[in-house]
Amino acid sequence: MAGKRSAGLLLFRGRGEDVEVLLGHMGGPFWAKKDAAAWSLPKGELDPDEPPEKAARREFEEELGLPAPEGDYVPLGEIKQSGGKVVTAWAVEADLDPAAVVPGTFSMEWPPRSGKQQEFPELDRVEWFGLDAAREKLLKGQLPFLDRLTASLSE
Repeated sequence: MAGKRSAGLLLFRGRGEDVEVLLGHMGGPFWAKKDAAAWSLPKGELDPDEPPEKAARREFEEELGLPAPEGDYVPLGEIKQSGGKVVTAWAVEADLDPAAVVPGTFSMEWPPRSGKQQEFPELDRVEWFGLDAAREKLLKGQLPFLDRLTASLSE
């Protein structure tokens, strides 16, 4: 069986030294006290036979509660995260107010083995970061997307 695949969007704004990217802090109790390497681009799993770019737009809307921005979608290719999941991403230039985000939620048993289901936001906060700060915040497996974004902007 094929490994899990997901797709996402890396929003950026600004130029040169002033480029910023939009990242979301992972929701739920596991990530609550983590900051470094606990942020992700908005992304999610593909439905069977769903084109990755369509999934990236859908997941953006599901995770942030806002429509995916219009604009030129620059392919950033694929990366394989340490858990084996393959992530495909696109960069798109857009501005977005993090205060407008209405995060989607997921359910999980919490506390563990309690038999109680609790709802948690997929992303508990969303912020713009300069590229240096983003390198510290982003999940290590997604760092190549920042390099690819930087390369595409300098072309």
